[in-house]
Amino acid sequence: MSKSITMLAAFGLIAAVAACAPKQQEEYVVVAPEPISVEPVYTGKYK
Repeated sequence: MSKSITMLAAFGLIAAVAACAPKQQEEYVVVAPEPISVEPVYTGKYK
């Protein structure tokens, strides 16, 4: 019985330490999107 209580206490301690550990922050990389199509250029009246 004392062996199971010791194991339960050990798992509880490990869980508490893991829950309190500082979490690593994720890095966010933002990339500017390229234009899908080129805007039309005015070249004259009827070209």
